[in-house]
Amino acid sequence: MNKLRTLLASCALILALNTPVMSDSSNFAGPYIGLQGSTVGVGVQGGKNGGATEEGDTGGSSDNVNVGKTGITAGLELGYAIPVGSAFLIDIGGTYIDGAVSLRQNNTDTAASEPVKFVVSQFYSIYAAPTLVLSDTSSMYAKVGYSEASVNVTGDVSQPGDLQGNTYAIGTRTVLESGIFIRAEAGYTDYDNLSAQGLGTNVSTTGTTSGIATTTKYTADPELAYGAISIGFRF
Repeated sequence: MNKLRTLLASCALILALNTPVMSDSSNFAGPYIGLQGSTVGVGVQGGKNGGATEEGDTGGSSDNVNVGKTGITAGLELGYAIPVGSAFLIDIGGTYIDGAVSLRQNNTDTAASEPVKFVVSQFYSIYAAPTLVLSDTSSMYAKVGYSEASVNVTGDVSQPGDLQGNTYAIGTRTVLESGIFIRAEAGYTDYDNLSAQGLGTNVSTTGTTSGIATTTKYTADPELAYGAISIGFRF
């Protein structure tokens, strides 16, 4: 997550150097914090491609699966809205979604100690959202962001790095005079591919073979779509 921390620090520096000056958009300007409830759908396309050295497989193999899951998750958002015109702002912020999704790949490799499973969790993102003020209390925006997620793998395979991807969303934000706001948003994140390969087979002194051959490779291509409602406070 080093790249994410660096980008968050850069955004914080930018926010510190900008002070809202547009009175027409003052009801939306400034720092805010919110709690987010999301309905999330995660699609994962995954596959395994193995070579002839794989135990129990003399001709190579190709095994592909598609997994789709939906669920309700909770998250947190922090941001700062900077006026850049009488009815226009740039909203810069970050979100964290607490949740996980897994892809389990059953092995045809009889030497494998357990099925290979990718677990994707801890979804972070930072974003910039150009915002158009529609009235004293309502606005709409388009969001572009950078996202990361943690990856863990079980089984006799290598550990891939964290996921990185781009997030795109549209939404509306209503802010009351008290500072309380409600945000409704629909978005999509396209992550890069993750991959792992077998760590190699081992032969014991009794002739028993274990592990997954290094010629066996596992891949997955996660995508995330969501609809979110946030309730928070603008300071």
